[in-house]
Amino acid sequence: MASLKEVKGRIASVKSTSKITSAMKMVASAKLHKAQKTVESMLPYERRLHEMMDDFLQYSREGNLQSPFLTEREEVRRVAIVVFSSNSSLCGAFNSNVVKAFKKAVERYKALGRENVLVYPVGKKISEAVVKMGIRPQGNFVRMADKPSFNDAASLAEALMGKYLRKELDKVELIYHHFHSTSSQMLLDETYLPLKLEVSRPQEKEEKMFYDYILEPSAHVLLERMLPKVLHLKIYTVLLDTNTAEHAARTIAMQTATDNANELLDDLTLMYNKTRQQAITNELLDIMGGVQN
Repeated sequence: MASLKEVKGRIASVKSTSKITSAMKMVASAKLHKAQKTVESMLPYERRLHEMMDDFLQYSREGNLQSPFLTEREEVRRVAIVVFSSNSSLCGAFNSNVVKAFKKAVERYKALGRENVLVYPVGKKISEAVVKMGIRPQGNFVRMADKPSFNDAASLAEALMGKYLRKELDKVELIYHHFHSTSSQMLLDETYLPLKLEVSRPQEKEEKMFYDYILEPSAHVLLERMLPKVLHLKIYTVLLDTNTAEHAARTIAMQTATDNANELLDDLTLMYNKTRQQAITNELLDIMGGVQN
């Protein structure tokens, strides 16, 4: 059995750890509340914009509209993977799950060759994993993970769109966490380019409403101007989504760590009391034995 001094030292250490994890949980919770408000106000706008574009393409009176961003290539020879993680750890399996999904994606395109798989890592943790795998990242996007900015997101989107237009890329994938709730973050692997605007309706049986749009100056010009905005917004909402999911994962991880520390503290306190009681009993026995002698 451990000595009283050792148990007392462990109790002090666990108490200190519990205070740290509890403070980190409160900080993460405050950040989550702020990030959640931002992403929840942005996602409905993105979804409605997609719905409008979908309706616009289906019901336009100007016939079948086409765009290079909507055209699927017959043969995929070169792909880009944009993968999002956090810059810091202590958020459970958040980053390790991203790395696993990324490795599966790389394995899926193994036949294309490493030189034909371009990787855009957004976040320090995935950047480190990419370098460790011997893959050269296409830039440094660490800052974007902590402070999502529409301008930074638009710059990244423009780079991807430019390569796709020049046929330097045939497909672009996004790997990121979608914030579903505080206790649930969904890891998604989506196709970014070519763009797919189909939006799932809440009620599949409900008849789709017809929108008779009045278009100015023309359907082709509107499509040319709006599609880039949709693509810019997608990267930005993914950044916000990932940031919110990270704070949620860290809140849960720190809460779990605090609960585990408190349980361990209860066990150590019980051990300390038993050890102390045993020590007192031994001293009393020694005293009684001395008196009898």
